[in-house]
Amino acid sequence: MSAVTDFLADPWQHLFMRRAFAVAVMCGVVSGVVGAHVVLRGMAFIGDAVSHSVFPGVAIAFVFQFNLVVGGAVAGLLTALAVAVFSQNRRLKEDTVIGVFFAAAFGLGIVILSTAPGYSGSLESFLFGQILGISDEDVLTVAVMGLVLLLLAAAVHKELVTVSLDRETARAAGLPVFALDIVLYALVTVTVVISLQAVGNILVLALLITPAACARLLTDRIGVMMTLAPVIGGLSAVTGLYLSYAFNLAAGGLIVLVVTAVFIVCWLFAPRHGLLTGRSRRGKDGETADRDGAARPKASDERAPVGESAGA
Repeated sequence: MSAVTDFLADPWQHLFMRRAFAVAVMCGVVSGVVGAHVVLRGMAFIGDAVSHSVFPGVAIAFVFQFNLVVGGAVAGLLTALAVAVFSQNRRLKEDTVIGVFFAAAFGLGIVILSTAPGYSGSLESFLFGQILGISDEDVLTVAVMGLVLLLLAAAVHKELVTVSLDRETARAAGLPVFALDIVLYALVTVTVVISLQAVGNILVLALLITPAACARLLTDRIGVMMTLAPVIGGLSAVTGLYLSYAFNLAAGGLIVLVVTAVFIVCWLFAPRHGLLTGRSRRGKDGETADRDGAARPKASDERAPVGESAGA
């Protein structure tokens, strides 16, 4: 028991680990809440698109020596706005428009970055995450932005769900569908930006989508899903950090692997929608149906007495 206690308590003795735990939990919770809307909308690709679209902003910030997070946020929001505008033409599916703009943004970032020699080391933390090297200022920034995101998501929760379930019904009900699209894209963009330090540009999609996908497998109720997703995200982030500390491995990668393992477990064993539990449930239902069928008289047997009566 003492070994387990030591394992749980030891990382908290270090300031950098306390900062990492704080940011990991906040990013996991915020990503879970916003990611639930993304999964409901069936637009998981937007997370990948935004994580790539922030790249030109980061490149510009690096070249002109100002805050990388601010540069990334501005570029991501501009790309998200472009996607929202061009997606209004329903001739093109949303994922098509997203694919166009995320590729263009990433290409622009590469071009800009090629003008600045010696950039690879400086941007490594942005691409792969550096949660163990964050500062008190970073923790405060994530806390403030995360709180704003959660409040905004709560304020427009019903409207976002309505649009996700049926855009035409939402439009007929007088909801500002275009404005709500922009709000959702903005939520995703800022969530991605504040999560970059935790898992990096390449892995941020997993933190945004996977906890919500787990929750989607576990429940059919939207309110429960909105609660489960941030819990799974936060706990996975903490578990990944513990494993990173214990085995001296990359924190961002382990956080993603932990939440992916949770997804696989949910995919197999979710009470109603798991692969194995679903088969077992269908098998039991089939057996019940067979028993009911054997116990119940055949339709012709049931009609026979009626026919005989009629004939008599």
